[in-house]
Amino acid sequence: MIQPITPHLTLGRKVFFALTLPTLLLLVVFAILELTLRFSGYGYPTTFFVPAQIDGQSMLVENPRFGLRFFPPALARSPAPTVMRKEKPVGVYRIFLFGESAAMGDPRPAYGMGRYLEALLSDRFPEMQFEVICVAMTAINSHVVLPIAHEVSQYQGDLWVIYMGNNEMVGPFGANTVFGMQAPKTITVRALLALQRTRTGQWLVAAARRFRDGTAGPTEWSGAKMFSENHLRPNDPKKEQVYANFSRNLEDIIEVGIDAHVPIVLSSVASNLKDFPPLASQHVPDLTPQDHAAWTNLMQRGTKLAEEKHWSEASPLFQQAAKLSPQFAETYFRLGESLLALTNADAARKNFQSARDLDALPFRADSRLNSIISETAQRFANRGVRKVDSEKALNQEGAASISGNESFLEHVHLTTTGNYRLARSLAAQITESLSSAPNGRQKPIWLQQEMCDQRLGFTDWNRYSIMEEILRRVAEPPFTEQTHHIDRIRQISLALSEIKERMHPRTFLDTRFIYEEALKLRPRDYWLHENFAEFLEATGELPAAALEWEKVRDLLPLHHLGYFQGGRLLARQKRYPEARLLIESALHMRPDLDEAYYELGQIATGEGKLDEALKDYAELQRRHPRDGRVPLRRADVLAMQGKRKEAIESLREAIRLRPSLYEAHYLLGVELAVDEKLPEAQAEFENVIRLRPDHALAHLNLGVALARQRRLNDAFTQFQATLQLDPENQKARQMLQMLEKWRNAARPESPPKIP
Repeated sequence: MIQPITPHLTLGRKVFFALTLPTLLLLVVFAILELTLRFSGYGYPTTFFVPAQIDGQSMLVENPRFGLRFFPPALARSPAPTVMRKEKPVGVYRIFLFGESAAMGDPRPAYGMGRYLEALLSDRFPEMQFEVICVAMTAINSHVVLPIAHEVSQYQGDLWVIYMGNNEMVGPFGANTVFGMQAPKTITVRALLALQRTRTGQWLVAAARRFRDGTAGPTEWSGAKMFSENHLRPNDPKKEQVYANFSRNLEDIIEVGIDAHVPIVLSSVASNLKDFPPLASQHVPDLTPQDHAAWTNLMQRGTKLAEEKHWSEASPLFQQAAKLSPQFAETYFRLGESLLALTNADAARKNFQSARDLDALPFRADSRLNSIISETAQRFANRGVRKVDSEKALNQEGAASISGNESFLEHVHLTTTGNYRLARSLAAQITESLSSAPNGRQKPIWLQQEMCDQRLGFTDWNRYSIMEEILRRVAEPPFTEQTHHIDRIRQISLALSEIKERMHPRTFLDTRFIYEEALKLRPRDYWLHENFAEFLEATGELPAAALEWEKVRDLLPLHHLGYFQGGRLLARQKRYPEARLLIESALHMRPDLDEAYYELGQIATGEGKLDEALKDYAELQRRHPRDGRVPLRRADVLAMQGKRKEAIESLREAIRLRPSLYEAHYLLGVELAVDEKLPEAQAEFENVIRLRPDHALAHLNLGVALARQRRLNDAFTQFQATLQLDPENQKARQMLQMLEKWRNAARPESPPKIP
């Protein structure tokens, strides 16, 4: 009988099959799951741009969900509105601008460095057509810029500009980020990001987040405030990994550009040195109690002398304090101030840089990151990479100047002057390659900033809204913990008052003419239409402003902003049904547009549908349980329902959630005054003035509260302040006249009765 031959498997084959079969099975399961998720509509596109048809043309627009790969959903940021032809038109010189919020132009991208760069080049080279496409974005860093660079390398760029480095520590995968893993190696980051390009990867990451402890990080976006307690020691080992990651990412970004045959302008990253104290400072861990006591004594004495402007006596004390605790950032800032006052600018600059580099909340690109940028630029200089020194570009007054408030709104975000100056330096690097072009005839001089401002539609009305936004930011932690915080609030409030004085009705027509002329040159510039709408709203021309937002919708039919802002303005005109339709359209485009519920609540309130308004606010509160504006608006509705006690409690809740919400302090102060709780009302009005020194009605009501407590001299001061801010305020004028009559009486009787 013939026996069947049993195949013999060698050990190697057994191992091969043992490894291969599970892998193949895993791949099959992965493929099935991927197809199932895609067919079910799960997930999101991961590219920066997505295709769109606008006016019958194939275009690329920003992907509002691009940030989901790098941030938790509740914290994800989105790109600014961007529209680009997929195929570059003949004769167009296309520039891509990479970076973070500073490169984008936060808080108003309409006046960012890219916009100034385009205006400068278009004027200098009148026979050429320029297209500066900003692919910068809030809160990102080099880990995010690299995939953007890979993507845009296919879009026929003629030049890349790179301005990044501020978010390396705090952005995704940074050393003290709140967005997820801290300082992993680049191989880990890239593997995770590659996985999330698949729907299966997105599903796995979402599942992992659901199983995470809900207290592991912030649950809603609150800017720098999210990092307030997340300090990073200057010598934390994680920083070294961040530097290595940045160097690797920057080099790879440049290699991508070189492979695409695109010349690159690489800029160092400037920051506010002399006018922005550290956000947080930490002592060396081994500081003894004796040395700490000595350090405290030196700092207290030095600070007192500095406040009295005895700089030469204060400076040595700060130097001694720095030797005792060489990592405490605040000491170096104080020393820098003293040395600058003594005109020793070089030494002052070094100490300001040390204060920045040692800041335990590192929101500014430090010296090490800028060194990496310089070294990388030098290494690639012979391969088409040119370097711009941003600090030199900003400090055009002379070598001794140190960057400060003249160039920065706060720590890193540039003023329009800063954006213009940096754009000028970038443009200067570009002109060499353009002068040899067939249509590269150029004018002899650059367009001055004033003319650039006019072409971009930047006026005092826009400047005012920017400064209001900055005031709101610095009224929140961690800015509230800074040295000179109260002075900064006063400076911004003073700037607002000065701008407001210039916003006179007699200048309305001249300013409107600026916008209209700018739009004649660029009728399809959606940023210009947005700027014009902002001006028209500020001047009370709501129907005209709503029309401008309608034009924005025509130019950006797939972006929510024109619908949202148009609906908001229609609601202010009490055109509630039309307003609701636009707001709901915006919400359909952006289901995560929580602000829409705020507006829907306002619309329902205007329609008298108070219960519906409370439901809208409840939904917004569910999404953002720590947003103090929600109980503020809820208080309005409760008051309209006659529920005054509940309204007052809601105002207190608003203040608890957001102590910087001056509107809530003001309304609570009014309610307390009605209840004759004058000391408490006084405290609330004082809080308003601390947060908004230019709030005329807060000064007026504080004056009344003080007068009714018989503190007439203090009340007199507040009524004077009211008239300085609002010369037409008749109530303040009457109060002053009453008090002056009493003070000037030969034999004053009992104090006048204050109504």
